[in-house]
Amino acid sequence: MEFEITREYIDRLKELVEENNTDELKATMEPLHPADIAEVMDDLTMDEAKFIYLLLEGEKASDVLIEIPEQHRRRFLKVLPPELIASKFIEYMDSDDAADIMADLDEDMKQEVLKEIEDTEQAGDIVDLMEYEEDSAGGIMAKEMVSVNENWTVATCLKEISRQAEEVDEIYYIYVTDDQDRLKGVLSLKKLILNSTNTKISNLFEPDVISVRTSARQEEVAEMMDKYDLVAIPVIDGIGRLKGRITFDDVIDFVREEAERDYQMIAGIAGDVEPDDRAWELIRARFPWLLIGMIGGIMGALVLGSYETELSRVTELAFYIPLTMAMAGNVGVQSSSIVVQGIASGVKDVGATGKRLLKELTVAFTTASIFAVLIFIYNYFAQGNMDLTLSVSISLFIVMLYASFFGTLIPLLLHKLKVDPALATGPFITTMNDILGLFIYFVIGKMFFDIL
Repeated sequence: MEFEITREYIDRLKELVEENNTDELKATMEPLHPADIAEVMDDLTMDEAKFIYLLLEGEKASDVLIEIPEQHRRRFLKVLPPELIASKFIEYMDSDDAADIMADLDEDMKQEVLKEIEDTEQAGDIVDLMEYEEDSAGGIMAKEMVSVNENWTVATCLKEISRQAEEVDEIYYIYVTDDQDRLKGVLSLKKLILNSTNTKISNLFEPDVISVRTSARQEEVAEMMDKYDLVAIPVIDGIGRLKGRITFDDVIDFVREEAERDYQMIAGIAGDVEPDDRAWELIRARFPWLLIGMIGGIMGALVLGSYETELSRVTELAFYIPLTMAMAGNVGVQSSSIVVQGIASGVKDVGATGKRLLKELTVAFTTASIFAVLIFIYNYFAQGNMDLTLSVSISLFIVMLYASFFGTLIPLLLHKLKVDPALATGPFITTMNDILGLFIYFVIGKMFFDIL
């Protein structure tokens, strides 16, 4: 059942902390899920949160630490001694979560915590994981998994699974390896249970297994797990040795973070920030795109200034500047957003890319034609000026067509150059379309009022 955090509940916790009433605090926090406890701690001061957190025991304490938002967790870990981090938290975590926690520490603290870990095998696993790039399959995999040798019998396999299962929270697949630890396939529990104890594993496992290399990007891992409906995927090194596994919850965390980051880029925020970050961090994240917007505004003003004579002669042209800029921006963002969405969903081959570009241009041509006709009809009856009517209609058609082409092509080019295509959405695309849209509008307008 979902727990509702009320103001009264938070105030009561604060009172218990002030009274140093540890027994009632423990009883109050005991039924809560780790995610709820992390949310409660977010409403407390650092000292209050530390007081409550140190009352938690074992696995629950480690689970709460994982649930705390990253930027808060870094500050929280700074006030805890290394021996406490090692003995009370790291010891109860899976290797991938422990490596994530270690990544939040500075170098000196990392070394201190590693020295305090009693389980040398666990410490070795953490060190191994920290060697991989953070956004690679090796960086998000866990060492904890169930693996068996292809030459074992079912009886030996069952004993080994029983031993390994103590360190694994969920058993999704049993991985089969050879004597050199190279991944050979997967084994189902059903086959294991239904066959004789003397049967060799080599006669039971499925050789067709989908895996990823340790160097694979997180995006690739997410795409493969989504494509093949996997709840876990094995990770191998360059020569096929089994190194770990990635579960769906790790991928969900990555997908959520990517969605948040792309949304921030679309909104014109650079970097990964949270609403409760420091004011300076928020300013630094917003400043680059605001600067681009200001430069774009200056360039737009220069375009307007260069056509001052035309505007003074035909003031009606100024009435449609907001319309042209708005339509260019909207069409560009719509097109780029669709393409970015397609790239994020795994569109890679040239044929699919070309087909998508052609489809967007077809949509742009159709919508541009419709709106050009609509504005022509409006101006024909409202203005009675055929030059103005034609220039606005033709300009709007060309601007919308160009904006769609620009909004479609730029994210595709960025993707080819290994740059995040989300950069093509939001302020970047609207600023560029505003400037070039204005230029096209005035060029067409000048042609009609000077030549026709």
